[in-house]
Amino acid sequence: MVNLGDFFYTLGMWLQGLLMRAGLNESAARGAFSALVAALLPLIALLTAVPLIWLERKWIARLQDRMGPNRVGPFGLLQVFADMVKIFTKEDITPLGADRVVFALAPVLAVAGVVGLWAVIPFAANAFGVDLNVGVLYLVAAGTLSTLAIMLAGWSANNKYALLGAFRTVAQMISYEVPLVLSLLVPVLLSGSLGLNGIVAAQREVWFVFSAPLAALLFLIASQAEVGRAPFDLLEAESEIVAGFNIEYSGMKFGFFFVGEFLHSFTMGLLGATLFLGGWTGPGVETYPALGAVYIILKGTFVYFLFVWARATFPRIRIDQMLDFNWKLLTPLGLFLIPLLAVVNRGLSESSVWLRNAALLGANVLLAALVLTILGMRGRSARMRAASNATPAPAALRR
Repeated sequence: MVNLGDFFYTLGMWLQGLLMRAGLNESAARGAFSALVAALLPLIALLTAVPLIWLERKWIARLQDRMGPNRVGPFGLLQVFADMVKIFTKEDITPLGADRVVFALAPVLAVAGVVGLWAVIPFAANAFGVDLNVGVLYLVAAGTLSTLAIMLAGWSANNKYALLGAFRTVAQMISYEVPLVLSLLVPVLLSGSLGLNGIVAAQREVWFVFSAPLAALLFLIASQAEVGRAPFDLLEAESEIVAGFNIEYSGMKFGFFFVGEFLHSFTMGLLGATLFLGGWTGPGVETYPALGAVYIILKGTFVYFLFVWARATFPRIRIDQMLDFNWKLLTPLGLFLIPLLAVVNRGLSESSVWLRNAALLGANVLLAALVLTILGMRGRSARMRAASNATPAPAALRR
């Protein structure tokens, strides 16, 4: 029986042998094969955005009691290709006074930062771009390229509304990286590994979403803000700043930002599945390892659907509400959660897996109850202050 990892290994050996028969030495053939894989993985990632655009538009339409794309092709399947033709044929305009090099580089960085994340995602036991022993650190580093791209786009466009969108990038995306990193530390803590393969292997018996549901919730919320989608889409609040950082972009440059957003959201879904839902693990994987790729895609699609559901449901919040939500709730919650889980995990390290995970779940429940109690008390206090400061109506109006 040939598993998925053996298939890639066999294919690699065959291609390297083919290159060596063509006249290349062993090191050159190995380098040529590595370059081929490095080119193939981004291509697959970019092509994934095509069905994602149609799927998200259909999902949002159903959630909002609409039909969605239904005119171009059966079930509107060709609508994405019609939009692609439109973007390809639109004029590419660079505004006067813009920094042309930076203006053209920003859309490329927006996509490159997302595609780079795919290099360390394990799609099966032996199917991945590279197995880094510091994979989580790589995720944090590569993810900042998208933030940098938006800042460069707003700064280089010579437009005040685009610059305001870049300012909001500093306030939002960098701020929400703090709870995002804190949520990433929980799988590292529970697995004892910074590599994504090690994190997946540690979830063979119990997924981390059951051991640390608060960390999974932190990851979902922070990821939605990191991608810049509703209710955190303040980077492109058209009612306030016309269109945000991408107001001056058109044609293919705008298409890069568009594709990068959809692909980034799905990539965060794959990462959520890897970190908290067991990745490629599942029934039958030991016998048929190719099922691992199916499992991680299904799990990643489920997490991606949660992102789409939130985008279609919640209205945009104000910038002050967004920052208060981060610094007054999410970040303190993450800072309390990590030492609490560290103590419980260390104290029960010699216990059975099920007992340790039950204790971790109980710690999450207690912390969640404490946070909800504090929020309820603060809410009642705020309502009482508002009621005491309310101006009484005149006597004539009371009659």
